[in-house]
Amino acid sequence: MKGRKNMKVVIINGSPRPNGNTSVAINEMTRVFDKNKVDYEIFQIGNKNIRGCVACNACMNLGKCAFNDVVNEIAAEFKDADGLIVATPVYYASANATLVACLDRLFYSSKFDKTMKVGASVVCARRGGLSAAYDQLNKYFSISSMPIVSSNYWNSIHGRMPGEAVGDLEGLQTMRILAENMVFLMQCINLGKKQIGMPEREQKTFTHFIR
Repeated sequence: MKGRKNMKVVIINGSPRPNGNTSVAINEMTRVFDKNKVDYEIFQIGNKNIRGCVACNACMNLGKCAFNDVVNEIAAEFKDADGLIVATPVYYASANATLVACLDRLFYSSKFDKTMKVGASVVCARRGGLSAAYDQLNKYFSISSMPIVSSNYWNSIHGRMPGEAVGDLEGLQTMRILAENMVFLMQCINLGKKQIGMPEREQKTFTHFIR
């Protein structure tokens, strides 16, 4: 972050289609970022072979995932970023399994402090299941002391065939407002860091329940 002037957002596109409806939502947001001079890096991972976490705990010593693939590339960018967007098509009321595998490993293996990095999840479907997938993705943020960015509706957009989401005018507006809110929140947090400082942190307390 040292020497960087602009705020930065990492965007993970969990769709297997580079130019699908999930990209329509992301593109609507990046236009807002361009307007506000916010840097962003997009990772298209839905068409990649990303295995899930195997609980080997090698990351405890390595400081990164033992499987050296795009997850570690994302982690390096995420460490230096002010915000993270995770976007996905919805399958069976859930996020794309490739994205889930990526996020499980990303959040578990990256040991840097994520406090006050802002997070936003975006979901896309033909019809239903969006709320469940939206809640699923937000849990990665809420366990990491990351403020969750909202819009004037749940962060969702609708479309079936590639590109159909451009006809969802309400969904596109939701994405624009989401991006504007994200820019504002990142600006406020950066200002707060300078004028107030970060929240005091306690050492993590672990409680185990045995039955």
